[in-house]
Amino acid sequence: MPFWEEKTLQEMSEAEWEALCDGCGRCCLIKLEDEDTGDIITSDVHCRLFDGDTCVCSDYANRKAKVPDCIKLTPENILEIKWIPKTCAYRRLAEGKGLAWWHPLISGTMQTVEDVGVSVRGRTVNESDVSAGEWEEHAVDWPEWEPPED
Repeated sequence: MPFWEEKTLQEMSEAEWEALCDGCGRCCLIKLEDEDTGDIITSDVHCRLFDGDTCVCSDYANRKAKVPDCIKLTPENILEIKWIPKTCAYRRLAEGKGLAWWHPLISGTMQTVEDVGVSVRGRTVNESDVSAGEWEEHAVDWPEWEPPED
């Protein structure tokens, strides 16, 4: 039985926890909060440490020191963070849904994340390339899209 089916998120080792990440990059997109409504708006702008071509953080080990508002996902906070994508393996497991068919631990390849349209690869802009007055122009809804269950 695979570890994600026999253990709770709290019981997983750090290596197992990290293996759950599908590398989509959706959590590395910068979110904007509507001051009037409190609604969270996702942008196509990614964190300055995120590589939009490889979908990897350029300094994952030190990301919290370099980007203080980077949120470290934990078993305790995964369901509290409302902007975590519905496709996220951590969220899916916390909600009792299991991993999606396209997840690399199921499919055996990272390519399925891109093939199914969940990856942000090639669809984003680095935050250092966006000026303060341009943020609203980068609001997008595609990161909320979910592929069909198969």
